[in-house]
Amino acid sequence: MKLGLIAAAGVGALLALPAEAAPKAPAKDAKVWAAAEAARPEQLKLLEQVVNIDSGTGDVEGGRKVAAILGARLKALGLSVESVRAEAPGLPENTVATLTGTGKGRILLIGHIDTVFGPGTVAKRAFRMDAEKAYGPGVSDEKGGVVEGVYALQILHDLGFKDFKQIVFLIETSEEGGSTGTQGLIAKLVADTDVELNLEPGDTPDALTVWRKGSTTFRIDVKGRAAHAGIAPQEGRNAAAELIHQIQADDVFPKSGDGLTANLTLMSAGSRANIIPEDASAQINVRVRDKADYDRVQGVLEKNARTTAVPDTKVTISRIGEKVFPPLPINPGTDALAARAEAIYAGLGLKITRSGNGGASESALAVDGGIPALDGLGPAAGGFHAESEYLVLETVTPRLYLLTKLIQELGHAPPPRLK
Repeated sequence: MKLGLIAAAGVGALLALPAEAAPKAPAKDAKVWAAAEAARPEQLKLLEQVVNIDSGTGDVEGGRKVAAILGARLKALGLSVESVRAEAPGLPENTVATLTGTGKGRILLIGHIDTVFGPGTVAKRAFRMDAEKAYGPGVSDEKGGVVEGVYALQILHDLGFKDFKQIVFLIETSEEGGSTGTQGLIAKLVADTDVELNLEPGDTPDALTVWRKGSTTFRIDVKGRAAHAGIAPQEGRNAAAELIHQIQADDVFPKSGDGLTANLTLMSAGSRANIIPEDASAQINVRVRDKADYDRVQGVLEKNARTTAVPDTKVTISRIGEKVFPPLPINPGTDALAARAEAIYAGLGLKITRSGNGGASESALAVDGGIPALDGLGPAAGGFHAESEYLVLETVTPRLYLLTKLIQELGHAPPPRLK
């Protein structure tokens, strides 16, 4: 959910650890780097294969096709692969792949294969590449990261790396809808893990995600009275007109920025061109840095609903769905993981920065459950939720190396739980 992407100006400087606390940059691991480089052609080939399958949220057949391809790859690497029924209707199964090792760390990888694009999108704009970028529906959000996760496990398998207690790879199918079919499963997996690594794309030019906004959507419903729009419009009570009044009254909230935002995203009214609308509705998508802001916004909407401009209309406020994404706050656990990632990148002679944005993700659920999490570990990318969506090709191999080394380090020495 990357709509409203916001560059976190100055966040890197704000979050930078003191020099004495920053991990020392390790030397480049030649074996892992060589494996990451060698994987690139097949990695991009697999990415093309899964991008060229429509799998918008709710596309059960498409989601199952993508999951079958990825599940077969994971089984071949020795993972036990389970299809878990979604917790909401109309969704394909989630995939939980588990690998047991001989070490200490319990690592949870999370990625999603649902996109925001409907059936037929691939036929209009299939996967393609130029010298700098790859394009296609879901290429970065988030199939590029999921494929990266598969190849990190491939490298660990090929190197015979077992210095971890358990790696669980959750490939979910409803993230773009608020993980409505997965939140219970995520809570269960979080309870049995030490750290979560999220395969959402990194912000450009090459950044990790260390904070995110939470997300929910409020619905405004207006009930009016129908009437003939030509013969007796005065007998009607125009629900659409009242809806416009409510939306204007709610316009007190910011529409962009690093803090709370509330934006009109959907609206509908009326049934025929010659009838005064009896019903009208709108949806307001709300993004927050503080969970308390959800209640604050709801309070304003409900207060406004008590004052109508069109007499004899009734306004009702509700929240869509009981499950919401909490925000991912700036926290010491994520900071420490980001410092590890920066050190690993420095060993390659590269620099990775820290950012945050208005898009929600499962890392917030992990931190809310008490474990440290690091987000934005997929290849750097942009154009999310639009036809311009792209993945930066020069980050494919460094990001694969980074994820693989993080798994190795955290498998050997898992971080403490959040206090």
